[in-house]
Amino acid sequence: MNRVGVVCEDEAEAAEQNKDGRRSDGVMDLLRAALTLLSAAFIILTFPLTAWMCAKVVLEYERAVIFRLGCIVKGRPKGPGLFWFIPWLDNIQIVDLRTVSFNVQQQEVLTADGVSLQVDAVMFYRVVDPSLWVTRVQDGDEATHTLAQTTLRAALGVHTLTDVLAQRRHISERMREALYTTTRVWGVQVQRVELKDMRLPVSLQRCLSAEAEAVRTSRAKLIAAEGEVKASRALSDAASGLCPVAFHLRYLQSLSSVSSSSSIIVFTLPTELLQAFFSHQS
Repeated sequence: MNRVGVVCEDEAEAAEQNKDGRRSDGVMDLLRAALTLLSAAFIILTFPLTAWMCAKVVLEYERAVIFRLGCIVKGRPKGPGLFWFIPWLDNIQIVDLRTVSFNVQQQEVLTADGVSLQVDAVMFYRVVDPSLWVTRVQDGDEATHTLAQTTLRAALGVHTLTDVLAQRRHISERMREALYTTTRVWGVQVQRVELKDMRLPVSLQRCLSAEAEAVRTSRAKLIAAEGEVKASRALSDAASGLCPVAFHLRYLQSLSSVSSSSSIIVFTLPTELLQAFFSHQS
């Protein structure tokens, strides 16, 4: 019973606090409305003199977020073009909607296989909700830059060196998705992230160069061996299709080409004699 009584008392206190809060909010709303009406009346009465003070122009790529007595004015941000405001009640913050690009500072990243890399990147983003941009984050540009640096280290740290070198586009897309998930609550849209440069240690560069050279050498030898096999098969097919007379003519033609060199002496023997010699041995 005591626990039930305590719970009931707590609920009663919470309800009373909510009522007080609603009353105070209502009083503040009435005060803001009254000040706004008085200011509007004053502007109307002194319109020729105060017109230049209550007008502001923003450019096509800008939006104006207005805070009236500390509270953001309901509705969409003002702009582009001319709009009216109350200078002694309103505080205006201008937000640029153009795409911003910045270079992520070079980071030392340790890959999953223990290789140390020096990596830098470039990021493109733009503000899509000016109200969130000025109310959800204190310094949006600095926060976005810091988040990009930490995301770069986290994205590369789960991959091996081979994956980083072979899947740069996939890693960049994963970084963009991770940044967009975090920054969209700030009113920011991350459009693109690209890895610019990756620097390896000098010793590792030499190892990779030696490995690549060995792979190219083995591939060249394999291609040469395949060429020799194809050439020998072609010669075998050509020799099998020659008649004895044609074979003898081809033999004489080969001798004439060999004897053209002055340092080589060629003795020709009739093929019939060779055939008789081979048949005698068998």
